[in-house]
Parts: sequence; C-alpha cells; structure tokens
Amino acid sequence: MLKPLTHHEPSKGLVIAAFAAIYIIWGSTYTAILFAIKSIPVFLMAGSRFFIAGFILYLWCRLKGQSTPGVNSIVQISFSGILMLFFGTGAVAWVEQYISSGLTAIIVATVPLWLVLIDKRQWQFHFSNKWILLGLLIGFAGVLLLFADRKAISFSDDKMKLISFFVMICGSISWAIGSLYSKYKKVEGSSGMKAAIQMMSAGLVFFIISPFTKQHIDLGNISWSAILALLYLIVMGSLVGYISYIWLLSVRPPSVVGTYAYANPVVALFLGWLLVHEKITQQQIIALAVILAGVILVNFPKERS
Repeated sequence: MLKPLTHHEPSKGLVIAAFAAIYIIWGSTYTAILFAIKSIPVFLMAGSRFFIAGFILYLWCRLKGQSTPGVNSIVQISFSGILMLFFGTGAVAWVEQYISSGLTAIIVATVPLWLVLIDKRQWQFHFSNKWILLGLLIGFAGVLLLFADRKAISFSDDKMKLISFFVMICGSISWAIGSLYSKYKKVEGSSGMKAAIQMMSAGLVFFIISPFTKQHIDLGNISWSAILALLYLIVMGSLVGYISYIWLLSVRPPSVVGTYAYANPVVALFLGWLLVHEKITQQQIIALAVILAGVILVNFPKERS
C-alpha cells in the first residue's frame, strides 16, 4: 500500500510501481468492465466497485491511525471523486454497453490534452510553447479522425454509438477537471484517506442513481466471470490503480501523471481483441497513433515548477 505524502522525495521504485499500476492495470480494466456488465447492471456494478473499495481503504487508513478529515474537507474531496469516478469512470462503464472497450480507451487517451487545456495555472506556459500548441492540434485532429470512422461510429444505423462517443468525451473532460481540482485544492487527509472518501462518495451516487435507470438485477443470472471481473475491478482497478493515481498527483505534475493514457488504449485494444474478439479498424489504429503523437508533443516540454 502506498505511503502518504511526506516532505521527502519519494523513492524511484515506488514511483515506478505506481506508474506501472496506472499504465497496465488500468488498461485491463476496460476489458474487466465488459465482463462485469454482462450480468450486473452498470450503475450497480460501478457503485459496488467503488464503495466497497473505498470502505476497505477507509478501514485500513483508520487502523493505521489516520484521522477522518473534517466536514469541509470531506465535501471537497467528495466533489473531486464524483467528477472523476462518477462522471469519468462511470462514463466508461456506461458507453461500453454500446461501443467497444478499445474505442472507449482511445477516447480516454485524450485526457492529457484536456489536462493541458484546462489547467489555467499553466496557461501562460502552455500557450506560449509551440510544441504544446502543435501537440494539441495534432491530438484533437486524431479525435476528429476517430469520429469519422463510420465502421465504429454510425450516424444512422446506431445512434447510441454516436451518443456514447460524446458521453465519453464529456467523461474525459470531467476526469481532467476532477484531477486538477484534486491536485490544487489542498485539504486535510492522507492520500489513502482522500482516495477512500472519493471512492465511497462516488459509489453512493451510483447507488442513488441506479434505481432510476430501470436496470433490474437477477441474482440467479449473475455469472462467475462477472463476479470475478467485479472483484478484479475492486482490488486491482480501484484499490491498487486509483490509489496509485491519487498519490502520483501529489508528487508529480498532472500532465506527467496523465501519460498513463499512452499505454491504456494499447492494453485495452489488445485484451479486447484477445479475450472478447473485438474488431479493431485500421482507422482506429491511425487515430490512436495521431492522438498519442499529440499527447507526446504536449508533454515533451517540461512544466514550470
């Protein structure tokens, strides 16, 4: 389990392990979500994932002697958690009902672009650097290329695919806003405690919304693959992956932490093809390459400290 932030520079090994978690494990969660939502309603699945993981982490933090933050801090922490997990990750789970996990991951690859575009504190530096501006143009050109892929997104045959595309774009923006809010809003509490509160608050919102989605659960039809996928999402995707992400935001610049989007779509595309036989179009691969080229250019210049 990751240690709370101190004034000392964290060990390189711990930073590498945390990056490995958000690079590889998060890439696999796209496929895990597909298995989980086959027999578990989307919002109930997401609520169970985050609330259980958050509650486990909260108990662990309390056993370690960490105090619960005050009410004001809880509200602020919960706000960022809802932006990132309910609107961000919730969008991932919802759209995978209609579009492939690989396509979803490619759209999420735009997060580093949104981080740069929305990070007002760095605007003077970002928009005065020609490489960052070029990267933004190239990255969003990749999004347009992906949008033009008629094999993956149809305007007439399946409107839900088109709607899902825009829902995922909005979810990616929400994740970026929540990440920056979590980065700059200084509140009391350790990294672990903050992550626990974020996950529990998002989980509660999922539970509140779930009854209104008209998705009913049949306990007898829940498959073992869905249960195992949910357990994987709780332990690896949330406890390991999300804690790593929150901790990295406290010790590294947001745009650097956002580079997990380089690896996630590659892992998601490969596992989607290998495990659930998802089709990968040539245009998707080209769009991913263009988006990642833009992201690399955006992150090439060093951020101002």
